[in-house]
This record gives sequence, C-alpha cells and structure tokens, in this order.
Amino acid sequence: MAARAYWQGQIRLALVSIPVEIFTATRSGAAISFRQIHEPSGKPVKYEKVVPGVGPIDTDEIMKGFEYEKGSYILLDQEEIDAVKLESKKTLELTQFVDAHEIDVLYYEKPYFVVPADDLAEEAFIVLREALRRTKKVGLGQLALRGREHVVSLKPCGRGMVLETLRYADEVRKAQSYFRDISDEKPDAELLELAESLIEKKTAAFDPQEFHDRYVDALKDLIERKKSSKGGRIVEEAEEGPASRGSNVVDLMAALKKSLEKPGASNDDEVETKPAKKASSRSRSSSSAKKPPAKKKAAG
Repeated sequence: MAARAYWQGQIRLALVSIPVEIFTATRSGAAISFRQIHEPSGKPVKYEKVVPGVGPIDTDEIMKGFEYEKGSYILLDQEEIDAVKLESKKTLELTQFVDAHEIDVLYYEKPYFVVPADDLAEEAFIVLREALRRTKKVGLGQLALRGREHVVSLKPCGRGMVLETLRYADEVRKAQSYFRDISDEKPDAELLELAESLIEKKTAAFDPQEFHDRYVDALKDLIERKKSSKGGRIVEEAEEGPASRGSNVVDLMAALKKSLEKPGASNDDEVETKPAKKASSRSRSSSSAKKPPAKKKAAG
C-alpha cells in the first residue's frame, strides 16, 4: 500500500509553480509503551473528560478556548480555526537561498521527503533540484502544516528533495548563557595532538545500523523474563557504580595515551580523568619523584 502524502501543494519560485507531495521521512522506533493498570483487577485505567461541578461530558460538547484573562475564554470551533487564511497552507514560496552551513544545527527540527505530484511537474522539479545542487544552496520559505506555520528549508536528496522544518529564533536558547563560564584557555599542544590521534583512530563511515536502542532491548528482555517467570518479580543485580570523583584519578595525558595503546577499547576500559593545569608538565616529571613507590596506594 502506497504511503499517504503528509501534505500536497506547490512549491513556488517566482512565477514557476511545481505541484509536489510531501511524506514524513522518519518514523517512531521500536519503543516500549506501557498502559496504567489497576493492580487488584488487572484492568487498564481509563480517563474521562470531566468538568468541575458538572461531571463527565461528551466529546462533541468540547470546543477550543483561549484564556485572555484568568477564568475568561474566547471559544473557537474547528471551522473558524480552519477558515484562517494562510497562503502557505497550499503553497511553499521560496523567498531566500542560503549556504547550508549558515543554518545552525539547533534550528533543524523534522525532515520530509518531497516528490513531484505528477509527470507534468517532474521537469520543473528536476530543474529546481539540480539548480540547488549546482549552486550548493538551500531554499527557505514558510509552510503551514497541521495548523501551524513553519520556517522550512529545501535541499536536494538523491533523485528527490528533502524539506526540513526549522525552529523559530525564539524557540532556540542562546548558547552563550550556558557556555560563558568555560575559559578561553588554549589546550596543551601535546594533549590536543593525542586527542586528535584518538579521534582519527576511531573515525569510520557513518552506518546507522551500528546503533540501536539498548534501553528498549533491555526492556524487551525484562518482559520476556517476566513472562517466563509467570509474573514473578524480576530483580536485577545491582552493578557496581563508577568510582567517585577524586578516586582512581589519573592525569589526562596518561588516559589519552592508554586509550591509544588499547586497540578496540570499549567503554568498559574507560579511565576516569581529571585534567589539571599544566597537565603536560606533570606527565613529563616522574611520579616517583613526588611519592616514594612504597607509599603508593593501589588503584581501585
């Protein structure tokens, strides 16, 4: 069965209009969903629409209301809301073109596949796609989707194009307020070289199949074991937590070198690090000069 278009309309570039269809490019993963259950009866908990002082009501008695002051509402029915005219409800007008790198990653929200609506639209669709590809530009415009107008970007993707909804400026927090306390100090050159070597060692082509939701896998396993135990309680063995900060701490230089020495080191082999000022100078000096070997405490 063919997928149903999420939106149908036209892309407009000056006097050129291209009929298109948009499809969602992502889907929900294999998440585990739970229902609330009344334990004594084993039945699911249901919810009713209830008005204080009135009791349960029918859903056809419900309207949408905007609270313009405490306890006072303007009521709107769906027809009135649908009648609000926005040209972007059926038309995406490309009003600006920018380099892709100019759009901060924080603004990207959700991707959609864009395809020509019919054979007659295909020629103009291909012309726009290739023009974007050759100029290495991203088209920007505004589009109404499911009752809300979005800023969107449009760029080539294989034989088609991808439209991505973008967040508005007031929806993105300013990074400066979170990063202002991080110092501008330049990193030690030798430490930086080691870190770059470690990154290079672990660099590979991106393969999304290599990643999966380990939490969902663990929940599935728990559910299967719960079924096998006929509903008996499953208690996981407590794992030993990571060492508290300040214990078993090695300097950053030693940790980076150790990471490079171990081929295919896993997360289990990670060493807690605590960088300090002049880390490289400490690494060049002998640790035995600071403390006699006999007085060293064993790690762990």
